[in-house]
Amino acid sequence: MRTSCDLLLLLVAIVSLVSCQVLVERADGGLLGPQMEEPDKLVHYQPRHVHIAYGNSPTTKMVVTWSTVDWPEGGDVTPFVEWGTRLPWQGRTNGSTTRFVDTGDLHLAQFIHRVTLTDLQPHTSYIYHCGSSEGISELFGFTTMMEGTDWSPSLAVYGDLGNVNAQSLVRLQQEVQLGVYDAILHVGDFAYDMDSDNGLVGDAFMDQIQPIAAYLPYMTCPGNHEQRDNFAQYKNRFSMPGKFDSMLYSFDMGPVHFISISTEFYYFLQYGIKHVVAQYEWLVEDLREANRPERRAERPWIVTFGHRPMYCSNNNTDDCTQHETRVRVGIPFIHLFGLEDLFMEHGVDLAIWAHEHSYERMWPMYNHRVVNGSDEGDPYHNPKGLVHVTTGSAGCSERHDDFVQYMPDYTAFRSTDYGYSRLHVLNKTHLHMEQVSDDQDGKIIDSFTLVRDRHEAYKIPPRD
Repeated sequence: MRTSCDLLLLLVAIVSLVSCQVLVERADGGLLGPQMEEPDKLVHYQPRHVHIAYGNSPTTKMVVTWSTVDWPEGGDVTPFVEWGTRLPWQGRTNGSTTRFVDTGDLHLAQFIHRVTLTDLQPHTSYIYHCGSSEGISELFGFTTMMEGTDWSPSLAVYGDLGNVNAQSLVRLQQEVQLGVYDAILHVGDFAYDMDSDNGLVGDAFMDQIQPIAAYLPYMTCPGNHEQRDNFAQYKNRFSMPGKFDSMLYSFDMGPVHFISISTEFYYFLQYGIKHVVAQYEWLVEDLREANRPERRAERPWIVTFGHRPMYCSNNNTDDCTQHETRVRVGIPFIHLFGLEDLFMEHGVDLAIWAHEHSYERMWPMYNHRVVNGSDEGDPYHNPKGLVHVTTGSAGCSERHDDFVQYMPDYTAFRSTDYGYSRLHVLNKTHLHMEQVSDDQDGKIIDSFTLVRDRHEAYKIPPRD
């Protein structure tokens, strides 16, 4: 006669046999027991990294770009932006999606979504959100560009802002929320680097700038830290106007014609010298068009921005410390496609650079010579050469770039304080620029006003 203990042991054995049978059948035939179900795959359809940029008609078009980690298969889900001046929404615009795979060891994929809003009204405030039927972002807002040329754009300008030690970021976020700026110019070098850690550093950086870039047009140019895989991270993450994958473009803003260039074409020739040639030919045509008499009278200021400067006085071995800088005189030895003479011939007013983790303002100059303005008491009044400003001290993990002890004759002011620049185009003859020190709690440590009564070509002095 079996005891109660024997019966309990028998019951345990039967349960164990049943469990083993279920596991065998699961391995052989895919059968799942009620407590052995495989979990559903997590999905991440919520928008992230939201940012905007001017379209090819900046007063009436805005491009909204964002990313999702996942995207439904089958192609029946469409990204969209709903927008309007108030709720409920007055418009809904569909866009496109591209799958971007990082080339790191993990080959992490994400989906980049782009929507171009059209038929917007100039100088109008809009609210918007972006997403799809699978997930919607929070509300954001922007104000479209004012029409015409008789107004005064104000921009924040900086380069070399990283994920780590992004010291200027909080102050910039606060000023954007206060409505200080109309747009942002980021002059190359993002995140340090966007491809690092299988692209996760780039993801973190895009999260960091969303409080700025989702509300103001975030206009960019590539830097040397974006070069991996022929600038794949930069080209995929940003959506600048034009047909050159965000590498070069121009846009008009009030009385200014802005030109964004890639200085990196000169330094990463493994991607082809054809990029140097194509950019130079495009620049010639763009500057010719900007200098047509009727256009230059309407929009007289020409401001360029690119990452690596023609000149600097930093204590390192960067190209700008050398006499024959590639951006300035062209490809080594053959000296073709240099930009200094081209900019002089077309009367470029201001050239903005970064790359050096410092701030440096030059006197008007050409070929290492100071060519001050006609007014001896004011070198920036009708200068006889191009004015250069390097603003690459926004903050990054590589820290500061110190200067040589001796300050060259062509340098007017320099500082290693972390900070950024403000550009305020006052009218058709006066342009003001100032440098904000984040180290000194937002103090303006340098400023100058560039005055050109006549915007025209400079007379190029003979070279030595």
